[in-house]
Formats: sequence, C-alpha cells, structure tokens
Amino acid sequence: MATQIFKYPYTFRLELGGELAGFQLAYTTHGTRNADGSNVLWVCHALTGNADPTDWWDGLVGAGEYYDPNDWFMVCANVLGSHYGSTNALSINSKTNAPYYHDFPDITARDNANAFELLREHLEIEQIDTCIGGSLGGQHALEWAILQPQVIKNLVLIATNAVHSPWGIAFNESQRMAIEADLTWQQKHPDAGIEGLKVARSIALLSYRNYDTYDFTQARDNNDQADHFRAAGYQRYQGDKLAKRFNAFSYWTLSKMMDSHHVGRNRVTIISALAQVRARTLVVGISSDILFPASEQKLLAKYIKDADYQEIDSLYGHDGFLIEYKQLKQILKAWYVR
Repeated sequence: MATQIFKYPYTFRLELGGELAGFQLAYTTHGTRNADGSNVLWVCHALTGNADPTDWWDGLVGAGEYYDPNDWFMVCANVLGSHYGSTNALSINSKTNAPYYHDFPDITARDNANAFELLREHLEIEQIDTCIGGSLGGQHALEWAILQPQVIKNLVLIATNAVHSPWGIAFNESQRMAIEADLTWQQKHPDAGIEGLKVARSIALLSYRNYDTYDFTQARDNNDQADHFRAAGYQRYQGDKLAKRFNAFSYWTLSKMMDSHHVGRNRVTIISALAQVRARTLVVGISSDILFPASEQKLLAKYIKDADYQEIDSLYGHDGFLIEYKQLKQILKAWYVR
C-alpha cells in the first residue's frame, strides 16, 4: 500500500510550549475495514521506523503473518519529527519559508498521540481493536491509551516504559554529543552531522544488544587476530547503514522525544496516570534488555488494571522485540483467547 499523507492545516499546540503551524503525517493502511469497523490494528513504530510495518516488522505484520491484512485493517503513521514523510526539522517553516533545521520545536510522545488522534478522526475510525508498539512506539501507544481510554480496546506494549530512565537518557545524550562533535552539525544543510550520526548509531547498538549478543554474533575470527575485528566492522557498518536512510536532525528530535517521555507529567503521578488506561493490556518484556529492562514493563503491568505480563527469553536484548517473532506470536495467540 502506498504511503498516504494526512494534512492538518491549523495551529498545533505542543505539550512543552512550542507550536507547529499545521503538520502532516505520512501513513499507510493495509487490508480492508470490516462492516462494523471491529478489525482495526494500529501499529506504532520505533525510533527510526517508518509508516509501513510490513517493511520493518515483517515477521509479525503482513500477508501470511500473525497480523494478516486479510483479517485486519492496519494503520501505521510516521511520527512527527521523523523524516519519512511527516513534518520534521527538514520541513519548511511557514514563518521563515526555509527548513526548520535546528529550530524545530520539541515534540513529545503525548504530542504524537494527539496527532494520531486527529488522524484517527480523519479516517473515521470509531474504535481501535488493538494498538501495538515497541520501544518508542510503546511509549506512543501508552500515551494514547491514557489520553483516549475509550478508543483502544486492546493494548500491547513491548519493551517500553512509563518514564524514560536516567540510564536511557544518558545513552541518548551520548549519541547527541557524538552528533555535536561533528563540525558540520552547526550548518543549515540536510546532511549536517551525518558523520556524527554514524557514531551515534554505533553507541545506540550497544544499548540495543548486550555483552552476550556481541560475544555470540561478533566473536573473533581466530585466536591470532590482533586487528580488523568483526565487532569493530559491525559498528561501522551499522553507522553507515543508518546514515544512508536517516538524518541527524530527525535522530536528534526523536531521541529527545524519548527522553521527555513521562506519563505522570501533569497527571499527579505515574501510578495515577497508568490507572487511567481502560484497554485490556498485554505487557511484554525481554529478559536480556538492558535499555528498557524488564522491571520497567513489570511496573506497567502492576499499575495498569488487570494487565497481563509476559516475557521473551532472548539473546538479542532490546532488539528482541523486532527479532523474536515466534515467541511474540505465541504470547499474542495465547493472550487473545483468554
């Protein structure tokens, strides 16, 4: 399904005090809505994902997979701040008739949940049967379920949290420091900070995986090796790979978005915020996740009423939510029939 564009032409007030003079969201749909609209699946993507979940979650979403478009009407919107078609730092600022670049306002998960709600109304979707997201996508799904508790029937939160931790913020700040260290970052140019972005991604990979992952997948080729290690080449490969499809401005915006995530902000406490969720909720943790440790998902399950907690046993750390399709399918299958 080709990417579509939803345009909101009015001033959009942002949670942290900024505003956008209108915005657009790129989104895709797969499948057909049934007569009573009861088969809507809304997928929320992670940090550098796009609006097509069959592209990056193809082991779970797509023809012949667990979430099959023959059964579901699937919607996924690219978040504000990302350059895959939605309004972002390289978009034109109507006040200056030039790209925002470094002046792009701070966007939060709550802002994106509000933008998703506008898209939902535009699509005339009355209820979402299932809203699912992992990592940053889980933060968006959770915020939306708090803001609009009657809209989402089933909520699936994977490897995510109620508030981003000091540990996670430290990883993100280290990545932004790498971008800042790139002397091109101060330039008003789409490729500004691109070498720094490569370093940032290599830092991120350390948090997405863990010691055991690297020991298994990037082991030395032989005992006599003294240079040109697989692990070193892997870090450079991942940096180059992201730089070919992303930009430092969006990476900066979305990492700050993740840092600002806190469901308790202006809602008294985290506990009182989570108590507002009315959706039937499944929370999934990953045993080896060091970025969003399982304790964060257990907290969600504890304070969201009647939530079910399940855990994936994986070697691959945080990235397990994108890799461990078989376990995730088994968990989902069992949960839906309860």
